[in-house]
Amino acid sequence: MDIEIALGLIAVGLVLAIPVSVVILFVSVSGLRRRIATLETRLLDIRRDLTERTLPADSGVADTPRSAASPETAAAPSTDPSPGVPEPAVAAAATTAPAGDIPETVSGPWAAPRDDAPPLPIRRPARAPAPARTSPLGEWIVANWVYVVSALSLALAGVFFVQYGVENGLLPPPARVIGAILFGLALIAGGEWVRRRWGDGAVAVTAYVPSTLSGAGLVSIFAGVLAARQLYGLIGAETAFAGLLVTAALAVVLGWFHGPFLAAVGLIGAAAAPFVVGGASETPYWLYAYYGVLAAIGLTVDTIRRWAWVSVLAVVLGYGGSWLVLAGTGGAGWAALTFVMLAALAICIPARAFLPDHQGAMVAQALLRRGGWPIFPTLLAAGAVAVSTLWLVLLDTQNGAESTLVFLCLAVLALAIIFWAEGAPALADLAALPAAGFLVRLGLEGMDRWPLARDYAGQAIALRAPETGAPMTAIVLLGMATAITLAAARASGRLRRGRAFWAAGAALAAPLAALALELFWAPARVLGAYSWALHVIALAALMAAMALRFAAADGEDRRRAAYATLSTLSLVTLALFLVLTKGALSLALGVLIVTAAVLDRRFRLPEMGWFIQAAALVLSWRLVVDPGLGWAVNRGALWEVVAAYGGAVAAAAAALHLLRGLDRRGARVFLESAFAGYAALFANVLIMRWLTREGQGDINLLSHWGVTLNALPWLITMLAQLHRVQLGGAMRWLRWGIAALSGLLAAAGLAFATTIANPLLGLIGGTSDDVLGPPLLDTLFVAYAAPGLLIVLALTRLRHLHKAFRVLLAVAGVALLALYSGLEIRRLWQGRDLSVDGVLQGELYSYTVALMVVGAGLLYYSLLRGSVAYRRGAMAMIALTIAKVFLIDISGLSGLTRVFSLLALGLALIGLGLLNRWVAQRQGAGQADT
Repeated sequence: MDIEIALGLIAVGLVLAIPVSVVILFVSVSGLRRRIATLETRLLDIRRDLTERTLPADSGVADTPRSAASPETAAAPSTDPSPGVPEPAVAAAATTAPAGDIPETVSGPWAAPRDDAPPLPIRRPARAPAPARTSPLGEWIVANWVYVVSALSLALAGVFFVQYGVENGLLPPPARVIGAILFGLALIAGGEWVRRRWGDGAVAVTAYVPSTLSGAGLVSIFAGVLAARQLYGLIGAETAFAGLLVTAALAVVLGWFHGPFLAAVGLIGAAAAPFVVGGASETPYWLYAYYGVLAAIGLTVDTIRRWAWVSVLAVVLGYGGSWLVLAGTGGAGWAALTFVMLAALAICIPARAFLPDHQGAMVAQALLRRGGWPIFPTLLAAGAVAVSTLWLVLLDTQNGAESTLVFLCLAVLALAIIFWAEGAPALADLAALPAAGFLVRLGLEGMDRWPLARDYAGQAIALRAPETGAPMTAIVLLGMATAITLAAARASGRLRRGRAFWAAGAALAAPLAALALELFWAPARVLGAYSWALHVIALAALMAAMALRFAAADGEDRRRAAYATLSTLSLVTLALFLVLTKGALSLALGVLIVTAAVLDRRFRLPEMGWFIQAAALVLSWRLVVDPGLGWAVNRGALWEVVAAYGGAVAAAAAALHLLRGLDRRGARVFLESAFAGYAALFANVLIMRWLTREGQGDINLLSHWGVTLNALPWLITMLAQLHRVQLGGAMRWLRWGIAALSGLLAAAGLAFATTIANPLLGLIGGTSDDVLGPPLLDTLFVAYAAPGLLIVLALTRLRHLHKAFRVLLAVAGVALLALYSGLEIRRLWQGRDLSVDGVLQGELYSYTVALMVVGAGLLYYSLLRGSVAYRRGAMAMIALTIAKVFLIDISGLSGLTRVFSLLALGLALIGLGLLNRWVAQRQGAGQADT
């Protein structure tokens, strides 16, 4: 046992002696490196001074050439100018020396330039190298790493002294704790003695030695207090916390005198002490407060001394220690409170006041490059708020109470920043982080069924016991979001900076929370659809009152009122979703579009265009997808379908009329495409209901008209997106993508209708191959003429597209119209079944007449438009007709029909030739006049 004790003492002595010896050796030569650096700097200054003295004279000083000093003078070492004369004055004095003091002829590099020689370039002194963008803490550690290692060694000596006593039982627990604390006090006393005797400044021989000793002593005291609490149970949690608080206060005092190194050593040691000492505790949650106090201490020291990186270190240690405690012991509720406390400390302590006064640029302005760079306290606060928000959003909770506390923490953090921002404009944008985090957490909680959402879903009407009340969870969460809305609305009226930003936040917070609850929490299953709709309508009434208040206070600037009005309309729409039937809801959306247009017309609110565009997209989704065409064709009552689709068409037309004369390009483009699309969908639905026969749904879907009717919505979607591409902006490529996908689906359907489902081929059996309806306005018109006309008419509104793409669309539209014309002629001669063999003589001649009519029509149109291209196209059509007559009709016709065909062709060609010559002369005269 005696040998073990002796070995232990020797080990402790070595642990203490080695770092002390290293420190003594480095202290003895610490001034040498600084003196060498000073000498090098002095030498560079002398060399720069020599360079400036030998520069050529400025061209504006004298007209005569200047000579430099003699070689003897140049070789002599230069001396500094007198303190009272700046260097430029000395240089000027040298250049204006008497002419008799300068040799007449000087050769060599100092010779003056000849009059006929080109002027020498002026050599400017080299700029001092820019400071490296490295951290001050990193630079200090690189330059003084020995003191860091020494402090670590001394601190570990105290910690391992306690551990050695535990493992070998040399001293009773109280003596071990007292020994660690006394060891720490001895190190602190030694460091203070060195500081008072030789100093701790950067130029002192003993630089950083007092900080090293005092920092190691603080770590030893921290370890002793924690050992007394967690290893031996000698003191309670309150006493341990008080001891740590006193030690931390001692670190603050010492850091004030010894500089940032001691503060950093104390903070890092205090943060690591709970994990180095080890042990177990039944109630470890007090460590959250411990790390909060630790961060507060570091921020307090740095807010006075302004070292900056010490504040960052303190905040990082606070967050890191809290996260480690959370990972090891749990307690999500305590962690949430700690994260809020750390953000508050990072805001208040650097400002040295409970109400911060951060001035200057905001972080958002710096990111958007609309202002200068924020000051350090603003950046520190932004980082703390961002980290707290992120961890609160992703915090893993174990029960509903902890989840509720997380939501409360996010709401409180947002409200606190909003009220604080009145005196700290640089922090105004930070309120958006916890507010957005609240909404994101609301969606994640409901989407992934975290504890609070899971408990709420378990209280649905169908699951809970009869005569039991519904939980207030959704109402409480909506109330928190409403509080954020009201606080932002108040800030928008009191603050001059960022009024629109605050008004937008007020208009978004509560409505988005209601939308998130509806999408991911399904409150209607718990409260009932009508009850939940009443809550949404109450919120809409609040937003309407806010809009009236803003309108009365702002006068001509109606942006705030517009934002609140948009929220009101959106909430009314959400309430209608909850209580109305499918058709009534679509009709209500149309009414809201008209209402937004009326408000814009009456009060000149351009923001209403945003709602019109969003509502048009939602209404398009309802008409096409949910409930969509399936409901409109198969399940919906006729009157309800007519009200939904007809009301949408009427709403788009009315809104377009109301916006006439206003500069609302985006809204008008959306309404134009919506009007055309809604009208085509309405006709599509009515035709589909008329042609669909009960019991033959599958066959009808594969018919020529069924396939086209299913492809028409995609064709309409493609044309609508192509029309909206002209708006540009960030959505341009998304619109191109939607148009491309919709175009592929439409092209596939139309290709199927023109080939496999073509009634001329008869490939698909069944009565669906028969052509239905009266001539001209039959299913052939639906299958081929309708999409062809739609494409050709849409080209009049698609002039912004590339010419090649418009030509491609025109070819597709004309081809469909040509196919319809040919099939319709055959239907007139053959009846409903077009797949019969053979061609009648009247049918064959009808094709010739149709080609002649088309050629004559193109020729007449070329006259109206004055287009040479159309005239040439007309003559090409006539040439095609001639070729058909001589190659096909002569062999296919017989008797008087053949005679009449050739006679009619000859007379028609004479008339068309005269018409072509007359048109050509008119066009030539017009070009000559031009």
